Amino acid sequence: MREILIALLLWTGGLFMFIAAIGIVRLPGLYMRMHAATKVGTLGISGLILAAMLDFADMAVTTQGFLVIIFFYLTAPIAAHMISRAAYYSGVKMVAHSVVDELKEARENGEEKKA
Repeated sequence: MREILIALLLWTGGLFMFIAAIGIVRLPGLYMRMHAATKVGTLGISGLILAAMLDFADMAVTTQGFLVIIFFYLTAPIAAHMISRAAYYSGVKMVAHSVVDELKEARENGEEKKA
């Protein structure tokens, strides 16, 4: 039963990583690609690390695995936000069919907060 759960977590993590890779290659703009890399990639890494934690069944590996998962969930969204914000201010345009640009609207209304 344990091996089935490990295999399921490996397949799920691998599938999420594959979807993230497809998103990075196929999505049209930087902002969409970054979204695919951070959201789906974080889920994929979590599945793979959980599988490793179950396979080793060691307290040190489990602790390190949970720390790595927490690290990814805390840093990936923040890093993506800061990179996309820097790209926006550097002049990287959104794709032509984008509907909403909330940062532009906030800048025009004077509501933007400087980080």
